[in-house]
Amino acid sequence: MQIRQATIENLPQYSKIPTSFLVRSTLEVSGDSPDTFTLIEHPEPEPWTKDYDTHNPPSTLPSRWDLTNWGIFLAVQDSAPIGGCILAHNTPGVNMLMGRTDLAVLWDIRVAPSHRGKGLGRCLFGAAVSWARSCRCSDLHVETQNINVPACRFYQKMGCTLLRVTRDVYPESPGEHQLIWHRSVSSR
Repeated sequence: MQIRQATIENLPQYSKIPTSFLVRSTLEVSGDSPDTFTLIEHPEPEPWTKDYDTHNPPSTLPSRWDLTNWGIFLAVQDSAPIGGCILAHNTPGVNMLMGRTDLAVLWDIRVAPSHRGKGLGRCLFGAAVSWARSCRCSDLHVETQNINVPACRFYQKMGCTLLRVTRDVYPESPGEHQLIWHRSVSSR
């Protein structure tokens, strides 16, 4: 397996990596600040499938933003894409960047179902942190939702803390709450 920096031309190959997952539980977030947030997991009575690419596939990124300051990484095994991540930095119009030039956003991270739980996500997250540092960023933010419990647990393991919760922010997905995770990436 090899992780390499990719380009916009690799987005079709990147997009072939599935993002769908089975929602078996959701997180209820109590508290009103990072110091008081508590995550309580609740099982879903009827598990269901979520696919992030339904609403915002990576192929639409070039038509929405200037990707000059973005990083794209692709994990390949035997010439087949098995994982990847996309990062945004210093791009006007990307609200999650909050107008900061010292902040990077892990826009997307994905691992093929056959390779999940084997450490590839950790390697991709490491590539994301290294890329953010190379852009002289001090912070990395990641967005996920309360319905993606495995991702939330993963970000916690990667040293992220829950920074902000915005409830019912997705009109196309009632009941899903936006969770913004933070990780300092400053070299120590």
